[in-house]
Amino acid sequence: MLYKQLSLLAVALLLSALVRAQSISVEGEVNTPLKLSSSDIAAMQQITVTATDKDGKAHRYTGVPLYHILQQAGVTLGAQLRGANMTKYLLVKSADGYKVIFALPELDSIFTDRQILLANQVDGQPLPAEKGPFRIVVPGEKKPARWIWGVTAMIIRSAKD
Repeated sequence: MLYKQLSLLAVALLLSALVRAQSISVEGEVNTPLKLSSSDIAAMQQITVTATDKDGKAHRYTGVPLYHILQQAGVTLGAQLRGANMTKYLLVKSADGYKVIFALPELDSIFTDRQILLANQVDGQPLPAEKGPFRIVVPGEKKPARWIWGVTAMIIRSAKD
């Protein structure tokens, strides 16, 4: 009986971890905190970019520009991104504990033409299980150290003195 209860607990914990891995929270200094599922991301307007991975190979990544997700969360962007708001940044966390940072102007179409993606596909296929279901892709970056995979959270913060 104890073995069966432990087995059921293990299955429940595994399913809980899988559900967490299938969604992304958008929180912090936002007007509308979000919890986005894989289907929410798939329903958003997707774009495809060609970018070179760490092995020097070009791939076609499809996903949602981070700018659009941040807009949906009510993040300070566009004309309001000036003065004290210029100290705001996006912290991205992965399931394995890796973290990266982007200054908001890096993501804002008023400041840059580059579109940083929350990708859910590579070369027309879902991301491999060990890299997905979501990955940040930064086209044009010489070293893809911020191409964080297994994204679980995006948090807007401010660098205050």
